[in-house]
Amino acid sequence: MREIEIKIPPGAAKILRRLEEHGYEAYVVGGCVRDSLLGRNPNDWDITTSALPMQVKALFPRTIDTGLKHGTVTILEGGEPYEVTTYRVDGEYLDGRHPSEVTFTASLREDLQRRDFTINAMAYSEKHGLQDYFDGLTHLEKGLICAVGDPLQRFGEDALRIMRAVRFAAQLGYEVEEETVRAMKELAPTLSKISAERIASELEKLLLSPHPEKLRMACECGITAIILPEFDRCMETPQNNPHHCYSVGEHTIVSIGNARPDRVLRLAMLLHDFGKPACKTTDEEGIDHFHGHQEISAQMANDILRRLKSDNVTRKSVVKLVRFHDRAVRLTPAGVRKAVVQIGEDLFPLYLEVKEADTLAQSEYMRQEKLDYLEEVRRLYRKVLEDGDCLSMKDLAVKGDDLIAAGMQPGKQFKEVLEAMFEDVIREPSHNEKAYLMDRYADARSVLTKTGQNK
Repeated sequence: MREIEIKIPPGAAKILRRLEEHGYEAYVVGGCVRDSLLGRNPNDWDITTSALPMQVKALFPRTIDTGLKHGTVTILEGGEPYEVTTYRVDGEYLDGRHPSEVTFTASLREDLQRRDFTINAMAYSEKHGLQDYFDGLTHLEKGLICAVGDPLQRFGEDALRIMRAVRFAAQLGYEVEEETVRAMKELAPTLSKISAERIASELEKLLLSPHPEKLRMACECGITAIILPEFDRCMETPQNNPHHCYSVGEHTIVSIGNARPDRVLRLAMLLHDFGKPACKTTDEEGIDHFHGHQEISAQMANDILRRLKSDNVTRKSVVKLVRFHDRAVRLTPAGVRKAVVQIGEDLFPLYLEVKEADTLAQSEYMRQEKLDYLEEVRRLYRKVLEDGDCLSMKDLAVKGDDLIAAGMQPGKQFKEVLEAMFEDVIREPSHNEKAYLMDRYADARSVLTKTGQNK
């Protein structure tokens, strides 16, 4: 093995030394070794050892029985948790997800050969250096994702590894080795066995990576056909329109890459045009149109995020951004205030980012005009914020208690009065004064007349 030095944190180093002092082998293993060799700071330092779980527990005063059946004990050292797992060989993966049993082994090589990819199958200790039986270091240097041993066997053991191959390629900017790709294509249908939560986790990591365009590879390997068939239909839908130069799917990929790696933002870019295949029409001149795709896309986004078990806050935020991603904003302060109220104060900055990412994934036709328009919306938005204009009911000068004090009973008219006041203030911020609003709107009967006239 070539000389490699990895700086192990004090807590992990202390655990390795104590195990070695008592006659056991011990190494840091997996992702922490990979990331250290890449010059990155690992999030976790996992340890593998020849010691059996009860032997590990006997050596350390503070342990947690994380998974004794599978050989894992968590050791608390220096205020940090470290997972220590006995060398093991996995039994059959009858469900395509979990081994039916594990057998402990005295061989580090046997333990490493059950792991998914060569770059994750390296171990290191200060005493023995780097242990790299499957050319993981070479593959790191070449920028390749390769399965350990037979890729069909590795993916047959856990189908989620098929998505992990794409995700690692996206995070590291690597290619996937040809034989590994062939196995991914062959076994992609087995992803149907994997839970929605695990699928969603890998998908989001891919989207948030430096190379979300690897989503194209997921499509080419048949992965999205199983986990996100709506995307495949987008890839199959051309856009013969002056404003576009890509298919719906390619436009989606480019737009994701144009957005900063924010979870809500990139999910919105993934889903913003999913409704286009369903509402595509072509006029007599051969120009494609997608009228109403915003609402269909929003409905699909809601259904997809429910299917992927997304949390409610994320789902609602993404769906709203998808619904309003094509909304035009009137270039006046009042127009901007109205848009902020409709889209939401918290989401309006993200809406502006969605618009820019979307625009930059379109054709050059009128692109500069669209970007200039968007910059003017931003300028007006900054002015609205600087002026402290009222943008929500909570900032209205009149509260419900004021109307009650004026003798009005809570109910339908009560709500209409507050809404009429708010609409007035959105049109003209200087009207956000209690005396003016109460004088003009506190009489419910006059409000009904005024709101009827405003309509």
